[in-house]
Amino acid sequence: MWAGLSVASLGDQVCAVVLSWTGAALLGTASGYLAATQAMGMVLVALLSGAWADRVEHRRMMIIADLLRGATLAAIAAVWAWSGGPVAWTLFAGAFLMMAGIALYRPAMQTVVPGIVARAADLPATNAMIDTSERLARLLGPTIVGMASAAVSLSAFVACAAVGFAVSAGSTWAIIRAAPERLAAASRPGIVKAVTTGFAVLRPQPLLWFMLWVNMVINGAWFGAFFVGLPLIVERSGVVVPGGGGGGLAVYGLVMAGYGGANLLSTLMMGSLGVRGMSGRMIFCGNFLLGGGIVVLGVAGHCVQGPLLFALLFAGAAISAAGGPMQDITVATLRQIQVPRRDMGAAVRAFMLVNQTGSLLAMLAAPSAFEAIGIAPAVVVCGVAIIGVGLVGMRRFGAAAAG
Repeated sequence: MWAGLSVASLGDQVCAVVLSWTGAALLGTASGYLAATQAMGMVLVALLSGAWADRVEHRRMMIIADLLRGATLAAIAAVWAWSGGPVAWTLFAGAFLMMAGIALYRPAMQTVVPGIVARAADLPATNAMIDTSERLARLLGPTIVGMASAAVSLSAFVACAAVGFAVSAGSTWAIIRAAPERLAAASRPGIVKAVTTGFAVLRPQPLLWFMLWVNMVINGAWFGAFFVGLPLIVERSGVVVPGGGGGGLAVYGLVMAGYGGANLLSTLMMGSLGVRGMSGRMIFCGNFLLGGGIVVLGVAGHCVQGPLLFALLFAGAAISAAGGPMQDITVATLRQIQVPRRDMGAAVRAFMLVNQTGSLLAMLAAPSAFEAIGIAPAVVVCGVAIIGVGLVGMRRFGAAAAG
């Protein structure tokens, strides 16, 4: 499962960089609507799929989700190759269907994990191992795009990502053949209960309940900064890779590779801490780094030009990336400890639903906001919003631990 997830994650990150850059180039500030389409895909599927998804054996659901994403990317690559370049409508269709696949995949995977870990004390390390594949992909995927963008077509990048999801589906199928026993409970909730159960099981956990709702702000600000603001700063500043090694797509890819490298190092650190290290203080220190790095991106985009801009964008992305795993791994571990396994899928869907609602609202507002106050200042606002969440959280839950 880990090997298949690693291959799929690499393809996913290649695709994310290509689609984000293409959206910024074709749509400008209206690329915020592309991110809004992503959020809409996850919101709708998280709302409507629970009653069906919880009846499907979790590993088979993972296969369904991988095949959906792989087929989507294969179709996009075919249309781009036939048309001779990117086509705007494929960006929106792809954004919707890719996030729909994630909305099906993640609750199933998060439900499988506690069942394959013998001791609760090993959950942080297991979550870190899974996160490592995604963080490593955030390093390698953008690096591949940055290094190969001059020689490889955009459609070829997307086609390679499609192959990654096929490999992931095949690896999960091999696991099912080796261990055919079902890992899913015989759950048959109705549509309403499938949605409300996740909120009900999170409500008695104050820190998880707080994180559920403030993630609307964090996720919206993160998407605005990295998938609208950053590519627009790169595209409109004309910054190139030092030494003349590549233009805008190469710069964006390498900056996101810096994000991935710092993500990976932070994930490895989190995996070594154990359950006692999973605390509210850890989460909100991560928010300070995440927001602070985004502020660096915005300030650099507003005040700096030339080679120094590339260096500061790279540094800001790396600082921001270090904070992500501090929140993500801690929250995932707390959820796995404090939520019954039978309700894990519902709890994960609740988080995805609220997260992506925040992203949807933020991205619908992003085009107007970025035009009104400017791209770089809007990125600064995104960073300040995340820092504000960290300050409030540290005051209320700074001492909360996993125990």
